[in-house]
Formats: sequence, C-alpha cells, structure tokens
Amino acid sequence: MSVLIRKYKLTTGLVQEERIDDPERIERYMRIFDREDVKKIQTGQKVFIEKDEWQLIED
Repeated sequence: MSVLIRKYKLTTGLVQEERIDDPERIERYMRIFDREDVKKIQTGQKVFIEKDEWQLIED
C-alpha cells in the first residue's frame, strides 16, 4: 500500500505533516503534478510544489 506524505508550513511557522493512504485521494493528488514531477515522486524522490513537500512511499 502506498502512502503519500505532504509536509507544509502553517502561518504560525509550525510544520505540519499529512499522511494520505486512501488510494482514491492519492490518485486525485497525483493529478496536480506535472509529468516530470510524477516520474520523480514514483521513484520515491521528494517533490516541491510551491511551499509544500510531497513524497510517495511504497510499503
């Protein structure tokens, strides 16, 4: 099962981490990445969109 991890900074300066394990939500989020970013994230690399850090982890 895959887990999509999103790290983002709140307005207070704290870093929040969201772990997404629902396959439907992962598929929906994958649509926001361009083709090159999809290739990177599928190999486990971190991808940055604006100020958010995304990483896909395969279990």
